[in-house]
Amino acid sequence: MLPAKAQPIAETGPLSNWSQVRSLFNLEPGTVHMSAMLLASHPAPVRAAIARHRRALDADPVDYLEAHGPRLTEASREAAANYLGTHLSRVALTESTTMGVGLVYTSLQLRPDQEVLTTDEDYYVTHVSLEQAAQRTGAAVRKTALFDRPDAVSADQIVERITSSIRPETRLLALTWVHSSTGVKIPVREIAAALNEINADRGEDDHVLFGLDAVHGFGVETESFADTGADFLMAGCHKWLFGPRGTGVAAISERGLAATRPTIPSFDESEVFSAWYMRREPRGGNNGRRMTPGGFKAFEHRWALTDAFEFHDMLGRSRVASRTHELAGALKEALADIDRIDVRTPRDSALSSGIVAFAVEGMSSAEMVSRLRDRHIVASVAPYPSALVRLTPSIINSSAEIDRAARAVRDSL
Repeated sequence: MLPAKAQPIAETGPLSNWSQVRSLFNLEPGTVHMSAMLLASHPAPVRAAIARHRRALDADPVDYLEAHGPRLTEASREAAANYLGTHLSRVALTESTTMGVGLVYTSLQLRPDQEVLTTDEDYYVTHVSLEQAAQRTGAAVRKTALFDRPDAVSADQIVERITSSIRPETRLLALTWVHSSTGVKIPVREIAAALNEINADRGEDDHVLFGLDAVHGFGVETESFADTGADFLMAGCHKWLFGPRGTGVAAISERGLAATRPTIPSFDESEVFSAWYMRREPRGGNNGRRMTPGGFKAFEHRWALTDAFEFHDMLGRSRVASRTHELAGALKEALADIDRIDVRTPRDSALSSGIVAFAVEGMSSAEMVSRLRDRHIVASVAPYPSALVRLTPSIINSSAEIDRAARAVRDSL
């Protein structure tokens, strides 16, 4: 029997202000948690959903899994598809951004005479996944620089550098929507439009596919999958979306599905198993279910994805985006007024999102983060050669906490 769902929050009282939203999180009081870019705390509806499924699994794991598992998994896929604005057949369920990036890029069908293009600013996961794809296929990997200094970047500069770097042999452009190193948000729509112009003169097998690590835009920005213009969009759900830990999604266009082959057997696509059982070739083409890695999961977390997307939709995507940008903008302004602080994230909200990165003159970023932690401000060091300090305000934070964080930075000098 499917356990009863908790009463919707909307019926227990409207979330008319952000302090009410904050009350849904069991966060340690007295600490300023600016860490949504790392690992999120679960809000009440997500905690309740996880507990509900866990109790049922603990009571009778086999019966609950067999009776409800396929439907609950498909409900999570459908919720993700609705949020992304795409069809559920194009959505794969993963455990993280890392799994999604690795799953997609290593599944690409590349020729030895082709290359994949990424940037110097992209993260370790993208670089290594592309190198692994190149080792398997014989294709080449090339990197280009998007800018000289992040806080002086422009959308036109980014698009120009990308388009001028694309060659006839370029098959994939692999980018990150919001850089976790500097907080730069790339102009994805403009990049996609430029790629469409390039692809207009190419055969289908030589189109430049657009891959996007979207984790730090997903749950903040309002663009749908189609809006980004990407062929592949990979994101974890346990950061800005405040979804269950150990969950993620990959959305793949029809063109992207045609260019990839699953690398891990799936349990979500019955046709694949039936074909194996009947000793015949699977019917139909690639899809999101086939791209979803099989195996036993932390099912209570995967099935609670539905509630995470419902919670976010209830808050309102535009409202969440506006609030996050408001807090990040206020923090950038406050930090810019402090001597010895060099804010590297663009001030323009069109080129930034919720990550605020800065350097400290005469002090290592690790030392600043340690001093902030001593003052109960959760900051982090970017795991890049730049090693900037990062503060990432989100919907769990208040304007008072922005002021407190800025004061703590000043007092830590």
